Amino acid sequence: MVEFILRQGALRGAGLGLRAAHGRGGVTAAKREGDGATPAGLLRLVRVLYRADRLAPPRCAVPLEPISPRDGWCDDAADAAYNRAVRLPCAARHEALWREDGVYDIIGILDWNLEPVTPGRGSAIFLHLATPDYAPTAGCIALSRPDLLAALAAGLSAIRVEAP
Repeated sequence: MVEFILRQGALRGAGLGLRAAHGRGGVTAAKREGDGATPAGLLRLVRVLYRADRLAPPRCAVPLEPISPRDGWCDDAADAAYNRAVRLPCAARHEALWREDGVYDIIGILDWNLEPVTPGRGSAIFLHLATPDYAPTAGCIALSRPDLLAALAAGLSAIRVEAP
């Protein structure tokens, strides 16, 4: 396992030091849906999704698959598909993964609240592309495109998120 550490706006590992954005609610050991925080602890990278119309398949150490305009992720804690991939259209509250802003051109699915899923404990905790100004996320970890590609190519398979 190639573990990186997220601490104070930087992701470090495999000889790389990368600028990173994280949740607008900071880092927390008590993650809850909608709090805008990034969960503290070890987050394993379980697979990578990408926009094949915008980039070649990234090199990475985990399973890789392209997304389509019909892909989404359920963030409705009252729905049976909570914190799971869904096909659109979807009646439950969800995020569309096919976005125009490019933030989800590469999405690393982190194992937060996946097995088992606990309703309300937080959903859609991803590793994805940062906005140009590295604006805080809704709880995800975000890097520039070159940095995310470099981390994946270096074998990133887990991120240890340290509480302040």
